[in-house]
Amino acid sequence: MAKIKLNSLGGLVYSTDPNFKPEQGGTNQPETLPPAQQKLKVRLDTRHRAGKSVTLIEGFTGTTADREELGKKLKAFCGTGGAVKEAEIIVQGDNRDKVLQWLQKNGYSSTKRY
Repeated sequence: MAKIKLNSLGGLVYSTDPNFKPEQGGTNQPETLPPAQQKLKVRLDTRHRAGKSVTLIEGFTGTTADREELGKKLKAFCGTGGAVKEAEIIVQGDNRDKVLQWLQKNGYSSTKRY
């Protein structure tokens, strides 16, 4: 019998139904678009950050792994820290110019700065 991870069952631990079959549906993540088709927005944000500024990159369409990889490359290029949360990439500090330069150099042509 194949082992099934508990978190893939949505918290279900035991069922008394003899005909019960757990659903084997995965999460539907969108395909990662090529860089030329990505419509990214680069903006500065200071809300709820105790006056510190961060650069937000929004609008990435693709898998979580690809978003994290892009975030890692941007943080390394800027030489700062940051995070990848939900649908946005956060780079510490006001690095809008550096981020925009890196994105355009790597084929993200429809990137806008706000």
